[in-house]
Amino acid sequence: MSQAEIVDALLAVIGRPGATDAEFEAVALRVFAYQFTHNAPYRRFAQQRGRTPLTVRRWRDIPAVPIKAFKDLTLSCCPPDAAERVFMTSGTTGSGHGRSYHPTLAVYDASMLSGFAARIMRGRERIRMGILFPDEAALPNSSLAHYLALAKDRFGTPDSAVFVGPGGLDLDALLAALSEAEASGEPTALLGATYAFVPVMDALAAQGRRFALPPGSFLFDTGGFKGQSREIEPDAFYDALSEAFGVPRESCLNMYGMTELSTQFYDDGNAVCPPVKSGPHWIRSRVVDPLTGADVPEGETGVLVHHDLAHFNSVSAILTEDAGVIVPGGFRLLGRVEGSASRGCSVAVAEFLAAAQG
Repeated sequence: MSQAEIVDALLAVIGRPGATDAEFEAVALRVFAYQFTHNAPYRRFAQQRGRTPLTVRRWRDIPAVPIKAFKDLTLSCCPPDAAERVFMTSGTTGSGHGRSYHPTLAVYDASMLSGFAARIMRGRERIRMGILFPDEAALPNSSLAHYLALAKDRFGTPDSAVFVGPGGLDLDALLAALSEAEASGEPTALLGATYAFVPVMDALAAQGRRFALPPGSFLFDTGGFKGQSREIEPDAFYDALSEAFGVPRESCLNMYGMTELSTQFYDDGNAVCPPVKSGPHWIRSRVVDPLTGADVPEGETGVLVHHDLAHFNSVSAILTEDAGVIVPGGFRLLGRVEGSASRGCSVAVAEFLAAAQG
């Protein structure tokens, strides 16, 4: 298949209301064949594992690439200089940056907008938004900056605003906007990196101040505290969010995503932690033993593997370093892997690099 054909096929999948397992599998095998043909390091790895488009018959058998490999190899079906956009990881763990090359943003944007509309907006057309993250002009290689720009432009009201600029957080403007929302009764959403909410809550505590945002408001965080000097346990974090902004914990929503994917996972609020995460019909998840790649039984803890059809230009199957457990309706995210699972991920990286580099 050509790039144009694979893009058209994926846009059609995303535009449909759902997909059966058989439909997902059929498209997953086509995407695997495309990546096998055009992504040389991935092809060498797959061949070393005895996995080719002729031998792979199930999406679960598509070989997954360890996420750290994105820092060491160029994993792209198109020439890197032909990419419309290159998203880079923050580089907060390990050395270097992982890169995802996008020859077009059409599929990424369709995936984001469809998922956000269904899981976050839930039938609402627009809401006033405050963004606690730099914009795309400041961070052109940040997938989160692009994601939040899409959210604001497509789903935000005209008075939505970004409150993080070159000088950092504009706390005075943010507090003024929250006061106005509280007084007007207009629902408001705050969206940003998890750690960006902490200085706001600290400032409110220092001032002995808190808000009671109108019904229909929600808070949206993503990314956790990795690489930050201060961490807060999830229950304490969502208790503090709820207290500071007057929003119930079930309206404190978290997005789980990564630069190495083009699709995001959501929960239905954090009344209970960890909540169940799930994604749209063009992504599937497994929980595996990282040494063998075999699925662990449902209900047992392992390492999450995500198969994202939308991430067509790189590799669609990613072995993360996140611990999880499959449960009805999705999976629970349990944090970074530790112990033997962490060592298993390191072995998987070494094996992938040895095979992919030839």
